[in-house]
Amino acid sequence: MKITTIGVYGFDEAGFFQTLQQAGVQLFVDVRRRRGVRGRDYAFVNSIRLQNRLAELGIAYRYEPALAPTQAMREQQAAIDKSQKVAKRQRSTLSPTFITAYQQECLAPFDSQQFIRSLDPETQVICFFCVERDPEACHRSLIANYLGQDLAIQVEHLL
Repeated sequence: MKITTIGVYGFDEAGFFQTLQQAGVQLFVDVRRRRGVRGRDYAFVNSIRLQNRLAELGIAYRYEPALAPTQAMREQQAAIDKSQKVAKRQRSTLSPTFITAYQQECLAPFDSQQFIRSLDPETQVICFFCVERDPEACHRSLIANYLGQDLAIQVEHLL
């Protein structure tokens, strides 16, 4: 089994889906709080369009809202970004405050064994999705690292 992650920023529609297919993704796990993106450049990852396209490609879709950061976490990270004069799309790392809050509120109660048991037994490649380009600037890297360590599973960030 392998865990992958992907963000949408920096991809066009064809490249995004081609990358998923080349990686052999069988299950696409959406970990966004809001499953929409503003602007037409990334409209293809708005929930319904995304789910329809994944279905066409034979990739299962799953929404895991328990793994989405809370509004308070997002606001706290935004305040730190603002104080450091870093635009959200230019952020290269998450703040230690965000990481700690996310680990305590989202990952600590998440049962990775139960998650794996809930999957189709033939699922071998899982992809966690959010929007940021750089995995280190997004909570999806925290999820992947947690599962990778907890389950001794290989992790790959699709760029």
